Amino acid sequence: MSIDLQTVKKIASLSRISVTDAEAEAMVPELNNILGWVEQLGEVDVTGVEPMTAVIPNHLRLREDAVTDGNVRDKVLANAPQAEHGFFAVPKVIE
Repeated sequence: MSIDLQTVKKIASLSRISVTDAEAEAMVPELNNILGWVEQLGEVDVTGVEPMTAVIPNHLRLREDAVTDGNVRDKVLANAPQAEHGFFAVPKVIE
């Protein structure tokens, strides 16, 4: 795959980036080099290599999935402009 000047200008337009003609011309070989490296990566034999999600081993600390009310209702409602009967009170918006 090859990138030309029109493609660079189209990408810049789609991403809402202002690019002068000189900058666009300078990006053509850079983007073609990047695509060349990506094509080289596609040629690498990766049979038997497990996919990685991170460079270092990560282990999730799981907790029991239990539903609670948080036990902080009073603290949360203390920040409300107006509270009634343990709930946020808001102005009526639908008639």
